Order: sequence, then C-alpha cells, then structure tokens
Amino acid sequence: MFLGAFDGPDGVIVVLILLVLVFGGSAIPKLARNLGSAKTEFEKGLKSSKETDAKASATTEGSAESDAKDGDTPH
Repeated sequence: MFLGAFDGPDGVIVVLILLVLVFGGSAIPKLARNLGSAKTEFEKGLKSSKETDAKASATTEGSAESDAKDGDTPH
C-alpha cells in the first residue's frame, strides 16, 4: 500500500530527493559509479560461469562419445 505511492514519475522524483537528502549531492555520483562497477563485475562473472559450464558440458559430452566409440560401457 505504501509503496504504491512511489509509482510513476512523481515517485521517482521523491526517491531522488530523498537520496540527495540522505547521502548528499556529492555522494550520489560515487554511489552510481560503484553500482555500475558492481553490475559490470556481476555480468563478467555470469559470462565466465556460462563459458565454464559450456566447456564442462562439451568435455563431458566428448568423453561420453569417445567411450561409446571405444565400446566401453560404464558399470
């Protein structure tokens, strides 16, 4: 109910004013820069994780295919 008051452009303006009052005008650019850096690092981590998962699944699939070609069956 209370959060509904911050919907729309009026809510954004109220939130921005509160941020300036709480953190001060000079701290807002630093805060935004830190949030941007954190977002970039998070995206790098996701990309790295996806690449690692893709390599691991390709390696597992490759070894399963070579096992099947050799006629070896896991017990």
